[in-house]
Amino acid sequence: MSETQSETCNIAAALPRLARERPEQVAMRCPGRNGRYDVALTYAQLDARSDAIAAGLAKRGIVRGTRTVVMVRPTPEFFLLMFALFKAGAVPVLVDPGIDKRALKQCLDEAKPEAFIGIPLAMMARALLGWARSARVRITTGTRAWLADATLADVERDGANAPPQLAGTQPDDVAGILFTSGSTGVPKGVVYRHRHFVAQIEMLRTAFGIAPGGIDLPTFPPFALFDPALGLTSIIPDMDPTKPALADPRKLHAAIARFGITQLFGSPALMQVLATHGEKLPTVKRVTSAGAPVPPAVVQRMFELLPADAQLWTPYGATECLPVAVIEGRELLTLRARTETGAGTCVGRPVAGNTVRIIRISDDAIAGWDDALLVGAGQVGEITVAGPSATDSYFNRDAQTALAKIRERLPDGCERIVHRMGDLGWCDGEGRLWFCGRKSQRVVVDDLTTLCTEQVEPVFNTHPSVLRSALVGIGPKGNQTPVLVYELKPGVSVDIAEINDELRHIGEGFVHTAKVKAFLRYPKAFPVDIRHNAKIGREKLAVWAAKQPLKDSE
Repeated sequence: MSETQSETCNIAAALPRLARERPEQVAMRCPGRNGRYDVALTYAQLDARSDAIAAGLAKRGIVRGTRTVVMVRPTPEFFLLMFALFKAGAVPVLVDPGIDKRALKQCLDEAKPEAFIGIPLAMMARALLGWARSARVRITTGTRAWLADATLADVERDGANAPPQLAGTQPDDVAGILFTSGSTGVPKGVVYRHRHFVAQIEMLRTAFGIAPGGIDLPTFPPFALFDPALGLTSIIPDMDPTKPALADPRKLHAAIARFGITQLFGSPALMQVLATHGEKLPTVKRVTSAGAPVPPAVVQRMFELLPADAQLWTPYGATECLPVAVIEGRELLTLRARTETGAGTCVGRPVAGNTVRIIRISDDAIAGWDDALLVGAGQVGEITVAGPSATDSYFNRDAQTALAKIRERLPDGCERIVHRMGDLGWCDGEGRLWFCGRKSQRVVVDDLTTLCTEQVEPVFNTHPSVLRSALVGIGPKGNQTPVLVYELKPGVSVDIAEINDELRHIGEGFVHTAKVKAFLRYPKAFPVDIRHNAKIGREKLAVWAAKQPLKDSE
């Protein structure tokens, strides 16, 4: 190490301290092949073994700054590897495994990795499909070095008995490249610097009042990486993390009961699974759900299952900037009527350290900040945020970086990055932020009429037979026909002409929804994003809607 631990800025810096203070506390438990949670790592083991792996990686040329693809399932190997890479100062590259294989290859090609670490299946896919050809070091988590230079076990043995490892990474050093889910476009590699990760830890700790010693069930594996830095024990759920909507609630409840889970993180789709299952959650004191707005009915049902003093948080943010704002479920429910009459979804107040401002809607790049960009109080515009966790670029995507980032010169002469969230919203008189939908999914009817998905859909979702709806536009922006595509609740059998009339009647109650006169029933479940199974694939629905006759809906 070229610098002392106290001089570093690194998410892994907390691990040696926790290993000293609470060596026997379990850092994480993972289900084994039999699903019995017979695999566990204490803080002392996680620290020592990640030291050995970091030292072994260094012997194979994976050192500070080495971009390294990690394609490993949420097993102990994943967490050992990630902390080893952070300690080494290497740059892990993470891509959602469920994205289209062509997009995955493009992501890996863009990242230009120098190393590739994966499960045997990933190693085979790399060889057959030409993934990450730039990688000069290949390591497999398998028992044999098939299509690889070494196994992870070899690497750990090579670094055994090494002294503590912690590269002297600085705040602006690149810490990781995390690809977006690509739910509204081609995935982009978000450049995380060490200061971003460290800031996220402190912002999450403060926003949710997280204290060491809790037991977490993080159903989105990357979030489990925060747990060791927060002094928590992670219980990795027995489920496919890419399909939270299909999680088995019985397995989740078995883990919650066995280990006394005190907090859990899950997408709105997973909250729906638990809410529908309907079993009480007596030990859970904190629930966090993100990825898309949580339906009010699901929030209400979750409160019925949780202890009276439990909290349910729905933070707002994105891969590029997290967390931005937070709201607790009880306050959210008091605003339900406003959401269902077209206000949008309230995502709460900005987290301390963030500056949230609303600017005029534009699809063009904005090079420098100007207060003239701001909209008037209460007006809908694009949400922007500047703060300690706001990232400043996409890797090898200069055009996309220019579209998403604004440089702002501060009065003291310093400069900061303002991130454009790509979301539309407004701020109310109490300092709360309201989310109105993705900018790219707005429907522009004419020069005077722009419809936002989250201001339109909740109005129609009040229909008792509708599970969810999606506003899409047919035709060129500026002259689009707004169409409401809807999905019926399971088991509902209705006359489509009748339900269309009822939806039209609901829409006539408000000026903005009265613009929607075309209604289409989607014959199957809506397409959703691969990361949280919660963001509706409105782009795909728009393509489908454009092929349907609308005359019967008018």
